[in-house]
Formats: sequence, C-alpha cells, structure tokens
Amino acid sequence: MSTLIATIFVFGLLIFFHELGHFLTAKSVGMRVDEFAIGFGPKVFSRKYGETVYSLRIIPLGGFNKIAGMDPDEEQDERSFNAKPIWARMLVIVAGSAMNFVLPIILFFFVFVGAGIDTPSNAPVIGSVFPDKPAVQAGLNPGDRIISVNATNIETWRDFVNVIQTNAGKQLIIRYETNGTIKECVVTPEYDSKADRGIIGVMPKIENYQPGIGESIGLALKQTYTVMGSMINGIAQMVTGKAAAELAGPIGVAQMAGEVAQLGIVPLLQFAAFLSINLGLINLLPVPVLDGGHLVTLAIEGIRGKSLSRNKMQFIQLVGFALLMILLIITTFKDIARLKFF
Repeated sequence: MSTLIATIFVFGLLIFFHELGHFLTAKSVGMRVDEFAIGFGPKVFSRKYGETVYSLRIIPLGGFNKIAGMDPDEEQDERSFNAKPIWARMLVIVAGSAMNFVLPIILFFFVFVGAGIDTPSNAPVIGSVFPDKPAVQAGLNPGDRIISVNATNIETWRDFVNVIQTNAGKQLIIRYETNGTIKECVVTPEYDSKADRGIIGVMPKIENYQPGIGESIGLALKQTYTVMGSMINGIAQMVTGKAAAELAGPIGVAQMAGEVAQLGIVPLLQFAAFLSINLGLINLLPVPVLDGGHLVTLAIEGIRGKSLSRNKMQFIQLVGFALLMILLIITTFKDIARLKFF
C-alpha cells in the first residue's frame, strides 16, 4: 500500500507541475485550453470552470492539455495553437519542462526549512558502526571519542580516517573515551578492494544545521543546479557510450518510490525532486513526441517560413511514438527482471 501511495504522490506531483506549465503559458498567450487532465483513460472526476474542463483520470502515468487547434484537422480560430506566433508556441511547449525544474526548487526548499541539513562532524566521534566489521568486533560503539591511534593523537575525524585507510591489514591500538572512561582496543582494518583502502566500518557523527528561509532558497537553487548539471553530464556520457545506460520504467520508478517512502517524507521529497529534474531534461531531448521534438519542428517551421506537411508530421510523430514504445518495453522487461519474479 505504501508503494502505491508513494507512486501516485510522486507521479501525480510531477505530472501536475509539468502540465501546469503548459496550461499557464497557453492561457497567458491567449490560447484556449479545452481540458486540463491528470492521468489517462476513463475520467474519475471532471468539472468545467469557465471554458476549461478539469479532469482526473484513472491511470496516473501521464496527463495532457487539450489546447484548441493543436490538431490541424480541428477548426481553427484566433485562439488556436497554430494561429499563434512561433515564439508563443515554443514558450508553451518548453514551459512543461521548465516547471519540472521549478518543482525541485520548491521541494528542496521545504526539505531544508523542515529538516535542515545533515553534515558529517569533523570531531573524532563515532556516529554509527556497521555490523560484522572490525570496529564492532573490537567493541567500538556510537558516541565513542577517539583519542589516539598507536600513540598518535587524533584531533579530527579526518586524522582518524587517514590512519585507518593507510593501514589495511595492520593491527592498530585505539585509545578512546566512552561514557567518561578511557579504554583501549586493538583493531585491524580490512582491505576494501573497490575503494583501495582500509576500513573498519564506522561513520562520523552527523550534525544538523537549520538554515533560515533566505538561505534555504539559495541552497534549493544551488542543489537543483548541481543535480541538473550532474544529470546532463550523465545523459551525455550515455549518449556517447562512455557510461552504461541505466534505465528504469514505470515499474522500476514505482518500486524505488515505495522503498524511499519507507525511509520517510524527506527522502521521498528528495526523490521526487531528482525525478522531476530527470523528467524535465528527458522531455527536452529532440525526440519526436517529446517536448524537445516539438521544439525542433517549430524551429524548422520558423526557418522555412511554413509548417511541415501533414504527412511529414504524422510520419515524425509515428517514429517518435514507436521509439518510445520500444524504450518502454525494454525498461519494463528490465524492471521485471530486477524484481526477480522468475
């Protein structure tokens, strides 16, 4: 049940903001929006306010704005999509993805204001220990303060980490304070081949910092920018073949949403923010059917001075739809394989 609720929450939030971007800009440039819908399939709820029908549909995996005149076969008037200048149409198309970049700023802001920022302390105090690791076997516990290692004084957590990482397989005498008592233990760091260093299975103490509203806004903007940059770099590496394409379909995203939801509302909001940025970037790719594909055809129309023929547009849309269906099938099979049903 938690997975279902988390999935509906995440998908619903992302879709609502994306479609809201199209809706608001369409209205602002004078287009008529006949329907604003969240979801696909049969209507669960619908109500008309003014000239627009607002509906909620049974399948929460998408949404749409029925903007007058987007279909060339429809009756056209001065408020139709195709009757507006190219800049206005491009603005409406790009606004969906733009809102997917606004949503993370809002979500990160609430995370920073509500939960603060957890940062590792540089004090040589153990915050947590991992089971079946040398630290636990030696008797070290959360809250223990490291005083020295092999008679070398430890002033910071970094000092402690440096000694551990460079002494894999060697016995170390650790002097520490626990509950006001000074004790000693012998620890032999194990070698971590992936990280190429010694470890004993400890983490530093975590301190929480509570930023103000102004600082939270700045941090939210910075976090969104940082994540966006990392994702753009990741997409570029996948396209150029420098990195393996790690893809997940609706089933995989739903599974991840359920797992993250069990950790609490803050991780779920962060997950939604990351997913929103990813959705915004993917939608801007120059692939037919996606917003980026629409932008390309509008750019071509602007260069040529006239729109592409109906047959060419239908062919482009068909190719784009076929590519998306193939991608959906591949990611769905991968999602099912990860679930290990068979």
